[in-house]
Amino acid sequence: MHYTGTIWRPPYEASSLLLEATAGCTHHRCKFCTLYHDLPFRFKMSPLKDIESDLQEAQLWSTDPVSMLAARLQGLPGPEHIRRVFLVGANPFVLRHERLMAIAGMIRRYIPSAKTIGCFARITDIAPKSDEELESLHKAGFDGLTIGIETGDDEALRFMNKGYAAADIVEQCRRLDKAGMGYSFFYLAGISGAGRGEAGAKATADVCNQLHPLRIGVNMLTVYPDSELYREIQHSRWEEESETEKYKEIRTLLEKLEIPVQFAALGASNAFRFQGALPKDKEDLAAAIDNIMETAREDELKEYRKNLRHL
Repeated sequence: MHYTGTIWRPPYEASSLLLEATAGCTHHRCKFCTLYHDLPFRFKMSPLKDIESDLQEAQLWSTDPVSMLAARLQGLPGPEHIRRVFLVGANPFVLRHERLMAIAGMIRRYIPSAKTIGCFARITDIAPKSDEELESLHKAGFDGLTIGIETGDDEALRFMNKGYAAADIVEQCRRLDKAGMGYSFFYLAGISGAGRGEAGAKATADVCNQLHPLRIGVNMLTVYPDSELYREIQHSRWEEESETEKYKEIRTLLEKLEIPVQFAALGASNAFRFQGALPKDKEDLAAAIDNIMETAREDELKEYRKNLRHL
């Protein structure tokens, strides 16, 4: 398989076939992000011949002796069929409609058991595609995009150079809703800065309540020394939230959400993991977060953040 640099995927894509369609990020200007600093370039598309080669390799896994042995050790009759493909790279959905359709066609040809295709996407990747193109991509299998909206707080979006506003999130995700294409959000607790976390959470809930995300995955801002945000802090142009304030922020977001949605904190940036379905599990999730705020000490949470060498 062709993979470039560190490969990132959402926790819920653990069982998906990871297929490299792009490497790096077309935007690469978010002040807090260091995920793609190990690459010697900003962004590149994978050659279609490499994608086809990887699919041919994956096609053989069901008859590969090592895969068959691993299945037997797990008490399975044989390797499980691939049901989903996740295109890796910061935002493969930026690719033109024709190229995404070509990739979907190759997936159907070599992995006919795969029913859906997911990937990371930026809000700005959706805008250039027509409604008809979004519908055809959905029919071709694209479903369950993961979008790092981070927040609905316009001030924070501007400061962090996200390249879009809260209104753009609503406009473009309504187009995904219309096309029938599911999507999940990543929310970044702490992005609004010290003293503004709960306001940022309320603004994000206002955005989400107008849409139909499948899930909202909570992550916690971790500032690394090689980020532009770290330099902003050093020049006293931005102040980081305390760890406790981040949990108050998450609690506020949970409280203000009015839509049916999966709500989870599963990534490595979270010192404590939790997940549930809203509205059914809202009280249990609120109680779990309240317990964290009552029992976890700020110094312990900071130590976790300090020792988190990479996301």
